[in-house]
Amino acid sequence: MQRVSGRISPWFLALVAVTVAGGVLAAAGTSRVILITGIVLLVLGGWAVSLCLHEFGHAITAYRGGDRSVAAKGYLTLDIRRYADLGLSLLLPLVFLLLGGIPLPGGAVWIEHGAIRSRGMRSLVSLAGPLVNLVFGLLATVAVAALPMPTALAAGLSALALIEVLAFVLNVLPVPGLDGFGIWEPFLSDGARAVAAKVRPWAPLALFALIIGVPGVSSALFAFGDTVFTAIGGDGELASLGYSALFFWKN
Repeated sequence: MQRVSGRISPWFLALVAVTVAGGVLAAAGTSRVILITGIVLLVLGGWAVSLCLHEFGHAITAYRGGDRSVAAKGYLTLDIRRYADLGLSLLLPLVFLLLGGIPLPGGAVWIEHGAIRSRGMRSLVSLAGPLVNLVFGLLATVAVAALPMPTALAAGLSALALIEVLAFVLNVLPVPGLDGFGIWEPFLSDGARAVAAKVRPWAPLALFALIIGVPGVSSALFAFGDTVFTAIGGDGELASLGYSALFFWKN
């Protein structure tokens, strides 16, 4: 039996280091430039870390469900390069995040669904990634609420938490090509899955075009995300302050 590699990718550790460095600057900065730089590094670094953890969540769940191929593909090392093209997995989502605050799903792991032992487990494989985002956001929210910290650090963590919640909301939409559809797909008829396979390549692009280009769609998405964020204890004012720092060139 193939064993799970315990080696963590240095690329992932580098992303963690960037995130921590951003947190230190946000906490200890003495000038506006340093504080904003810290928040930007904290949020973008944290988002990149969560992209890796999201895909790792899919992979480790698939491994436990019977798909041993994910170990050979390097998906269990948290290496961002293993999940897809570096530009599509990391740079493009970061650009979308900076342009409009939209947490675009990043990488992908190729799962051998036929090797997974049950429909319920295949559904759980799809759910695992979004759940990682939700837990990530919840932990950041709890840290802000429970630990005394400088305002800039709290603002950066709150903005990151809101982004993670928005990523969860976006990913669980039942659109072919997104995790939300994958949660239900194992229980659908063969005909429904065949139709979904035909629209899968362009359905997420159509969704993102609606979010970006149709008035009201983005607002509705953010409003629902804000509701979930508030429900888990998030501070909207701190998140707004963090967003303002993240998009400092717009202010």
